[in-house]
Amino acid sequence: MSGHNKWSKIKRKKGVADAKRGKEFTRVIKEITVAVKEGGSSDPEMNPRLRLAIANAKGINMPKENTERAIKKAEESGGAGYEELTYEAYAPGGIAVFVEVATDNTNRTVSNLRSLFSKSGGSLATSGSVAFLFERKGVFEFLLGNYSEDELMLDLIDAGAEDVEVDEDYVTLTCAFEDFGNVQDKLEKMNIEVKKAGVEYIPKTTTALELNEAKKVLRLIEKLEDDDDVQSVYHNLELSDELIAELEQ
Repeated sequence: MSGHNKWSKIKRKKGVADAKRGKEFTRVIKEITVAVKEGGSSDPEMNPRLRLAIANAKGINMPKENTERAIKKAEESGGAGYEELTYEAYAPGGIAVFVEVATDNTNRTVSNLRSLFSKSGGSLATSGSVAFLFERKGVFEFLLGNYSEDELMLDLIDAGAEDVEVDEDYVTLTCAFEDFGNVQDKLEKMNIEVKKAGVEYIPKTTTALELNEAKKVLRLIEKLEDDDDVQSVYHNLELSDELIAELEQ
C-alpha cells in the first residue's frame, strides 16, 4: 500500500471527530462555491465539478439542506469569494509538502502558513521547488459492495483505472489525471456511490525519517489540515510500520 493510501487509511479509521466535522463541511462548501464559478452552472448535470463536490458532501454525511443552501448561495454570488492557490514548502527533515487552499484573503493565508511551518522547523518554498516530486492522479474512494477486486479492475481498466487497493471492503482507486472524467462516468454508470473523489498530488518517491522527526512532520500536517483556508495537504514522508503503529494507538 502506498504512503498516500496508508495516511488516508489511518485518518479514515480514526474517524472524523466532531470538532473536525465542521472543517470538513467548510471544505466541501468551498468546493461547491468554486465548482459553480469554474463550471459556470449551478446544475450538477451540466457541471461535472459540481456533481463531484455534491458527491463528496454526501460522502462526509453533510445534510442535504446544507448542500442545497451552499449551491443556492454560490449561484447567487456567481461562485465569487474564494481563490484557489497552491503553496510549496519543506517540513522538518526536508520533507516536501504541497498545500492546496481556497481563500478569500491571501495575506492571511500566507501569514498563517508561514507561521505554521516556521514554528515546526520548516519553511515555505518558491513555486516549483517541490511540485516536480509529485504527480497528479485521480483518486476515488468507495465501498467494494458486491464486486470482487478482480471484477472491479476488469470493469474499470478500460476507463483508465491504474490501480485498485481494497482494505476491509474500502476501495481506493487511482487513475491518470487525464482519465479522471472517464472513471467518474464509469463509476456512475455502475451505480457505485463514491465516498470521496478528486485530483490529488501523489509523491513519486517517499523519504524516511527517524521516528521522532517523522512524528514532528505529521503534527505539522495535522495543524495545516486544521487551518480554515487549507483544502488539502500532500507530503512525501514515508510511513514506516513503526510510525503507523504509533499513529494507530
